[in-house]
This record gives sequence, C-alpha cells and structure tokens, in this order.
Amino acid sequence: MHSRTQASIAVGTALLAAAIVPATVLPALAVPTPAAPAAEPPPRHGAAGPPAHQGAVRPGGLTPDGTVSAAALLARAGRCDQISQGMYRARDSTPADISVCDAKGAVFFKADMDIDCDGAITERCNLAADPYFQNSTAYTQSDGQPLNAEKLPYIVVPTPSGIWNYRSSGIGGGSVAAVIYRNKVQYAVVGDAGPSGIIGEASYATARALGITPDPAGGGVPSGVTYIVFKDAKIPSLEDHDAAVRLADDRARKFVQEN
Repeated sequence: MHSRTQASIAVGTALLAAAIVPATVLPALAVPTPAAPAAEPPPRHGAAGPPAHQGAVRPGGLTPDGTVSAAALLARAGRCDQISQGMYRARDSTPADISVCDAKGAVFFKADMDIDCDGAITERCNLAADPYFQNSTAYTQSDGQPLNAEKLPYIVVPTPSGIWNYRSSGIGGGSVAAVIYRNKVQYAVVGDAGPSGIIGEASYATARALGITPDPAGGGVPSGVTYIVFKDAKIPSLEDHDAAVRLADDRARKFVQEN
C-alpha cells in the first residue's frame, strides 16, 4: 500500500504485519551505429489485460476482437446504488465524495489512482524509488511471498470500516476486477489494503498498462478511473495473472449483458 501521508502508512502497516542496429556500410568504411538504449518493453496482452479499443462496439458490449469494451463496462456503471455508509476521500487533503456502488454481480467506484509499489523489492519498486515503500502486501502469492507490484496488476481496497467492509460484498484477496481509464480496460486482482477512509489505488503494473505514469512518488492521476470488482470471483493464486484475465473476462461479459 503506497500511503499518501505518514498517517496512512501507519494504518496500512497495522493491517498486515529490460538489437544491435545493422552497420551502415560506407564506400571505404563500415561504421556500426551505436545501439539505442533499451526501452521498457510494453506489456503483453496476457499480462496487461485487454488492449484499448476505439470505434464500433458489437452487440453484447464486445469489440471486433471479442473483448469486452470499456464503453460497455462504463455504461453498466452509469448509475450508483450506494452501499457504502458514507463517502471516501481520494487522499487526506481532498473532500470525502467517493461512494462505493452496488451492481448485480459487482461493486464499483470512480476515483483517482495512486500508485502502490509495495511488496517484492524490484528495480522500480523499492525504498529508493518510493520513500513510503513497504516490503509486504495484505495478500500474498501462493508461496506466501508478497506480491510483485511492478509485474502484477492488482488494486487496493480500503481496510474494512464503518464506511464499507469489502468482505461483506463477497470480495477478498484474489477477487478479480476491471479497471477502466480513457477507453482502456485492465484486469487485475485485489492484492492489498489501504487506509480505511481513502480509496483509489493500484499497483505499478496496473497503472503502466493503462498508460498512467506509474512513478510511486509522483505518478498516478487525480480522477477518471473506474474500478469494477466482481463479487464471489476469486483466483487461488494471486500471481497467476492469466487465470485472473480469464475469470475477469467471463465476469465482465456477464456484467455487461445483465439488466
């Protein structure tokens, strides 16, 4: 859980203790062109969930390649039947104006995205990159090790409180979710828990796949992200993202077809 204040850190901690360019041959001399610096490779579709889609959507909310469209998911999340007993803040300094909404088969909320880099120590998620870094996550891999925020798309839910207890909605560690931002859909799992009064946070991998700056110190976006978490839909091994994509895609199809 990447906390937004020192106070948030205390809450979260309390919850759970990478071609060589062909040479250009001149008449007298072959001079090799220096290789360009290696850019961070884009994520595979299997690791990043469905790609962004533009244009026509087929009946049933599917795009031409058969994936569920962002537009269809957002349409189903167009009206809020509030289930939270009050509102959440995006961060300590903002008003409490974010509600958790109920929909058949899912809950959803529309918020910001802060970057969670907690868990396994990696090249981009560590104490040097994130001054609030914690080497643990509320939920773990099947081997008991913390999740890898740099590689695994996961979201953060608020610690249960009088506002809302995610467990009462059939949600827990490994629950699958669809995260939507600017016509992109990213499937993820519930992998960490954050402060009880703050909502809107996801892993480095989730943000990167959605085109959001994933820097834990200064990245994220202040609004425009929709989180749809499917009820009673969990995978046993949180690190198995392919399994998460399959289950989330199945639930997303059902979600957009329900009335």
